[in-house]
Amino acid sequence: MTLVLGVEEAGRGPVIGPLVVVGLLVDEDDEEKLRALGAKDSKMLTPKQREGLFDKILKIAKQKKIFIITPAEIDRAVNGEGGLNLNWLEAQKTIQMIDELKPDKVIIDCPSNNIKAYNSYIESRTTHKCEIVAEHKADVNYPIVSAASIIAKVTRDREIAKIQQKIKEPIGSGYPADPITAEFLKKHHKKYPEIFRKSWQSYISQIQEKKQKKLGDF
Repeated sequence: MTLVLGVEEAGRGPVIGPLVVVGLLVDEDDEEKLRALGAKDSKMLTPKQREGLFDKILKIAKQKKIFIITPAEIDRAVNGEGGLNLNWLEAQKTIQMIDELKPDKVIIDCPSNNIKAYNSYIESRTTHKCEIVAEHKADVNYPIVSAASIIAKVTRDREIAKIQQKIKEPIGSGYPADPITAEFLKKHHKKYPEIFRKSWQSYISQIQEKKQKKLGDF
């Protein structure tokens, strides 16, 4: 039996809410079951389709690991704390998955432009040694990574729904390009500091704009 771990994330770009990194462990022979279910890159599926696949995928998986990474942890990485950046933060979560789940092979949808460096970073830091395949568009090319992308996207959507329920006014998708999110950020970046990624340029711009307006009052 060959155990394969698929790793993918959701929510890398938004200014609101967490980044979700998911590892799914399956028997290599069960990958065809994921394909038969209709597992594909989560962006190619509707929210309803993703929700419908969520439990079915988890029934096929032998184990799962889900990291819900808060805006504060993201900010620390982006600001270089502990020598990190966003790519190395994701890599560290992947290393934890590998060491805990102990696959024979791991397939990663690589977030870095430098696949070789990303691969080397993980290989040099794992205590459990296995075959590592890091590729761009792995979520399109491998059913196990497609399945992980679905779990990640549904998990993040549920986290955003929790934030939305708490706030009781439209926050949009969380992406800076979303007009609803942009308006919410403009009005409430100080009122709900815990939900925003303060290292994002869209957030920084709001702070700078406020400071300029205050200086203009003198």
